[in-house]
Amino acid sequence: MADFDVDLFVIGGGSGGVRAARIAAGHGARVMIAEEYRMGGTCVIRGCVPKKLLVYGSHIRHDIEDAAGFGWSIPSARFDWPTLIANKDKEIARLEAAYTSNVEKAGARVVKTRAVFEDPHTLRLATGETIRSKHVLIATGGAPNHGRAIPGIEHVISSNEVFHLAELPKRIAIQGGGYIALEFACIFAGFGSDVTLIYRGDNILRGFDDDVRAHVRAEMEKDGITILTGCTVDRIDRHGDEFTSHLSNGSSVASDQVLFAIGRHPSVANLGLENAGVAINPNNGGIAVDGFSQTNVPHIYAVGDVTHRFNLTPVAIREGHAFADTVFGNKPTRVDHADIPTAVFSQPEVGTVGLTEAQARVQFTNVDIYKTTFRPMKATMSGRDTRILMKLVVDATTDRVLGCHIVGDGAAEMVQVLGIAIRMKATKADFDATMALHPTAAEELVTMRTPTARYVREAAE
Repeated sequence: MADFDVDLFVIGGGSGGVRAARIAAGHGARVMIAEEYRMGGTCVIRGCVPKKLLVYGSHIRHDIEDAAGFGWSIPSARFDWPTLIANKDKEIARLEAAYTSNVEKAGARVVKTRAVFEDPHTLRLATGETIRSKHVLIATGGAPNHGRAIPGIEHVISSNEVFHLAELPKRIAIQGGGYIALEFACIFAGFGSDVTLIYRGDNILRGFDDDVRAHVRAEMEKDGITILTGCTVDRIDRHGDEFTSHLSNGSSVASDQVLFAIGRHPSVANLGLENAGVAINPNNGGIAVDGFSQTNVPHIYAVGDVTHRFNLTPVAIREGHAFADTVFGNKPTRVDHADIPTAVFSQPEVGTVGLTEAQARVQFTNVDIYKTTFRPMKATMSGRDTRILMKLVVDATTDRVLGCHIVGDGAAEMVQVLGIAIRMKATKADFDATMALHPTAAEELVTMRTPTARYVREAAE
């Protein structure tokens, strides 16, 4: 042990790295964690947390509009973007301080600097200090990817810069069809911006259940968001403070900002991985790991977005915890990546867990679908033109519920709880036997009795 300065060196102070550092220190390991930017990583600093705060803020417009139906006369409201951003920044600073404090309280040392491999056990800090560590955990996360270099790409902002705009754009063009693109489209629409969403595929939210994709698109378009599919941005021209995005279908979109949210890539560059001999997964560009997050170099591990397995904060946290228990807690733990609850904080919100209808029909011979769309109770008074979607995907042979998909207010909160049932392999009969809680939207999940579709896969000849 005298050959090593620490037992564990963590590169990256995001959710996965912080959890690993805290748990490893709790097991008695000597831990150092290096973060070159701000503790908290993508989620806390420039991802899910500030985004959710903006979602809350933008949704207030709907609440104000809905109030009249319930007898409230509200004077004309005024929104101030700089106030929201300043308050958001204060909250992020508070969370960053809490992350740092919690790591230090656990007994780990935090260094605010970049760390690069000199050899498999040696890390050189930007301060000039070198640290030799028995084990190394890489948890550097990911970064926005603008895709191919097109003329005018320098005018594009990413999901990093969007949190720090000096003023609310009156018009914004967003390229992308995934959850980040949709969330920001709805955020800006909620604040009153004219929003155009541009996506290369035939419909938004690729990989989600097809009914979810269609329902979300219809609801967003009702809210005034223009969605252009089957095309991409080929060129961006600047005219003073305005931009023109020229699309592959020959049309163009004028805006005050252009945001690309077309994907993220693992942050593997300039870490000195070649000096450590760490292999990259050729299929996804992330660090190659096994089921225990171990790389091809036995004492080096990687968790979270840098592995490009499932780019979700709770996954990184679970992987970091499992790593620390495995290596320092004498409790080998393999993370189960099946049935991960997922949310899209669009407006309306999406919550999903388990298999989509298409996935289930490939994997199972007999599949029953239970689906309903309905006007939420609140909308009957507010007059808002919106509908909720709820869908259950069931293995008709065993009656097990394979997937649940919800679009509507509170979808994420519902699906977090439903994730427990799905993981416990609950059956449709279990759902049916559960007493409904009235009046709620969620009661529909236990009152759908008749399949809306039944599929039987023919055996291959």
